[in-house]
Amino acid sequence: MPETPENTLAPTPNMANAYTEAVRQAIASRQKRYAYPPAAIDATSPAPSVMRQQFTVMNEAANLQMLAWSDYVGRILDVPVSRAQVASGFRGEIDTYVLKDMIYLDSRTDPVSQARTPARISTDNMRDYVFHVVIEGIAETVTGPFPHRKSAQFVPGILALDMNQSMRMERPTRARVLAFFLPRPMVESVIPQAESIHGRVIAYTSPLTHLIREQLVALCRELPTMPEADIENTLHNCAQLILAAYGRQARLSDGARAAARAVMLGRIKHYIQSNLHREELSPDNILSAFPLARPTLYRMFEHEGGLSAYIRHCRLREAADELVRSTPMTVAQIAYRWGFSYASDFTRAFRRAYGMAPQEFRSLGLEWLRG
Repeated sequence: MPETPENTLAPTPNMANAYTEAVRQAIASRQKRYAYPPAAIDATSPAPSVMRQQFTVMNEAANLQMLAWSDYVGRILDVPVSRAQVASGFRGEIDTYVLKDMIYLDSRTDPVSQARTPARISTDNMRDYVFHVVIEGIAETVTGPFPHRKSAQFVPGILALDMNQSMRMERPTRARVLAFFLPRPMVESVIPQAESIHGRVIAYTSPLTHLIREQLVALCRELPTMPEADIENTLHNCAQLILAAYGRQARLSDGARAAARAVMLGRIKHYIQSNLHREELSPDNILSAFPLARPTLYRMFEHEGGLSAYIRHCRLREAADELVRSTPMTVAQIAYRWGFSYASDFTRAFRRAYGMAPQEFRSLGLEWLRG
């Protein structure tokens, strides 16, 4: 049903008083929620490199969920609330990661529409560029005012929006959308006439955009449990790759090339770690899983002593951890578990790495744990 004044509602102060305490506090501090804290005065307690924030309306009464969502997002967007959404309830949650020079959002919502109008733009100071990625669902965005550019993300891609220009986005299905908020100077230093990308979608049709897509899917899976330092590096690498995709460069900049290498190396290491138990894990096996030339793959692991040495080191590290845990497994069983074909090969490799036989290492480790 089209949204009209007759079938839409607006949050009121009385409604806001009925929200849970967590939502009231989040809405009350919404003007500050994208502000990175100043450096700590106490040098022993430095500000974190990443601030994590979570918001959900799932604990609100069903008839308040959509109103609470509109209230919270309303700092920078107009979110119309239909009577049907109030009657049926609304599922919506956002994970926010605030870095010193960018913001990353991961939102999951029921069908919703949101707009950035000239009136809204005139009342706030949000002027970032935002790069939207629809992981699940559909989004259709109209930018304007005239002539309109209509961007439908039925086919997955990366949508660029200039928050200094108007737009309207419809999500007719339940959706999961990632958003990278990047400062204007960062974007305009890479993309000439950056204002012109407003409303453009880049599809996953090149090796670079394929890499971005795979990294973003991995991001959804791994970010919640990632250490703080890794979060910062991973989000910066993603931002660099997205800017490179929009930069129309014949060759990647040094920064984008380094980001691409870091992303690919991270994916390969994750693949190795997940497959250490497989005896067939080898350089050939990895080459079959990743679109790389053999010399390129080998160069990526030169600083680790070579790819085969890296795989062996990871296996030995896992085996060493298992040796000192309370486990009934024999040394031979542990060797087979971590991809060694023969117990004798494992023992020789372990002795070279740790200076003692696996059984001796186990005895010393267990004695240390008991102490």
